[in-house]
Amino acid sequence: MVRESQEAIVGAITGPLAAPRSLLLGRLDSAGHLQYTGRTIALPQAAGRTLAGLLTPASSEHPWTGWTSARAGAPATN
Repeated sequence: MVRESQEAIVGAITGPLAAPRSLLLGRLDSAGHLQYTGRTIALPQAAGRTLAGLLTPASSEHPWTGWTSARAGAPATN
C-alpha cells in the first residue's frame, strides 16, 4: 500500500474554538486564493483540546468569512 500526503491549511473548524470537532482544510490555488479541499474525521476530544491552543480566531479578512455549510463540514457561499 502506498500512502501519499499533502500539506493543507486549516481554514476553519467545526465546533467551538476551545474544542474543535473537525478541521476544514484548504489549499492555495494558482491565484493565491484559499480553496476548500476537505475535512478531517471527527477529532477525539483530547486532540481537539490540544489543537485549540494552536488556533486563533479568523480575522475579518479571512477568505471564508460569512460562509455557511450546506452539509456538515463543507463551506458554501451565501
